[in-house]
Amino acid sequence: MKTVLHPADSRGHANHGWLNSYHSFSFGGYHNPQRMNFGALRVLNDDTVAGGMGFGTHPHDNMEIISIPLGGTLEHRDNAGSHGIIRSGDVQMMSAGTGIAHSEKNHSHSEEVKFLQIWVIPNQRNVAPRYDQQSFRTEDRHNQFQQVVSPSPDDSGIWIQQDAWFHLADFDAAYAADYQLKKAGNGLYVFVLEGTVTVGGHPLQRRDGLGLWETESVSIRADSAAQLLLLEVPMQ
Repeated sequence: MKTVLHPADSRGHANHGWLNSYHSFSFGGYHNPQRMNFGALRVLNDDTVAGGMGFGTHPHDNMEIISIPLGGTLEHRDNAGSHGIIRSGDVQMMSAGTGIAHSEKNHSHSEEVKFLQIWVIPNQRNVAPRYDQQSFRTEDRHNQFQQVVSPSPDDSGIWIQQDAWFHLADFDAAYAADYQLKKAGNGLYVFVLEGTVTVGGHPLQRRDGLGLWETESVSIRADSAAQLLLLEVPMQ
């Protein structure tokens, strides 16, 4: 098994006043040649947007963009006519494909919205743009891996144009489980949302990230009550 550790305090950081953003991988003004991606995982941004503020309309192409709110409400609009409002428990996906322009803003004028913005490099270019959002029961991730993203519309979760699976998990203190990778050649990036855990023998704290590959399974133990995001992605 190979691993790469990204401590929370090693992330890139940009505070624009209305936007406070931490970057696990190179993004915007943060460029680190050693932190360009983890396999097909290109961007993992931990964003806080002030009330009434947001990202104006801007274009994307050939990228799978997933948003996971952690608190507050996030509003999406795009030039294909899609409109959605998501909050904690929801997951949103935009497959940019041949090209799409969208905006993301805090739906509230008084409360912050906190969310993860994740970009995955697709396995097929120039597909038709597509938008989706789904709600998930938070109780279904208690001491188990709740699948929220998959490569197939026939599987649970939102499907994206890549052989990738995302799971959320809320573990009680001392709970342990093994994550079995679903496809040979994939790696797993574990991002700690809250609490402390030990993953593959590595102790992790809040907002630490750990990538693991060349393995078929990964052991995970909660050292305190913990919330996790697991991102399984191709390494090639």
